[in-house]
Order: sequence, then structure tokens, then C-alpha cells
Amino acid sequence: MKIRSSKFVLILGLSSLMGCYTACGQSPDERKGKNKPPTVEELFAKMDANEDGQISEEECKGPLKKHFAKIDTNEDGYLSKEELEDAPRSKRPKKGPKGKQ
Repeated sequence: MKIRSSKFVLILGLSSLMGCYTACGQSPDERKGKNKPPTVEELFAKMDANEDGQISEEECKGPLKKHFAKIDTNEDGYLSKEELEDAPRSKRPKKGPKGKQ
């Protein structure tokens, strides 16, 4: 009886673990880079809807839209890859080991 109970608990635990893992949809390696800001190429892939090599204010989304005027240094109404590469970076506090600052 003890063997059957142990097997049941083990199977239940493993199936729960597998369910959580598949529900996340990402491997642990994919989640490691979760807090990294997107690259310029990733931003263009997501926002440059007409694929003209520029991001207009209408195409722009999220925090980037809030700072559009600051980043658009040549004031042409579009963000180029160069302007995004030269844009000021977020000043988030760096975290030490285990989330300590």
C-alpha cells in the first residue's frame, strides 16, 4: 500500500510540475533574458508596420512613444535605427545578488 501511495504522489507531483512548465510557454533559459530591454532590431520588427526602415509616431508604442520627441533628434517625425541606438537609456537601479540593491 505504501508503494502505491508513493508512486501516486510522485506521479501527481511530476504531472503538476510539467503542467506549470508547459503553461509558462518558455524555457528557463528564455525567461533569464525577460528583464532585458529589447534590441533596436526587435523594436523595428514589432513597430515598423509598413517596413520603411523608420518608426513614425503612429507606429510607436509603449514607453518609447512617451519619449518620441526626445529621441527624434532630427525632428523629422520618424525614429531611425541610429536615433534609437543613440537614445538615452533607462536609469533603473542595478540589483545585486538575490534582488538586493
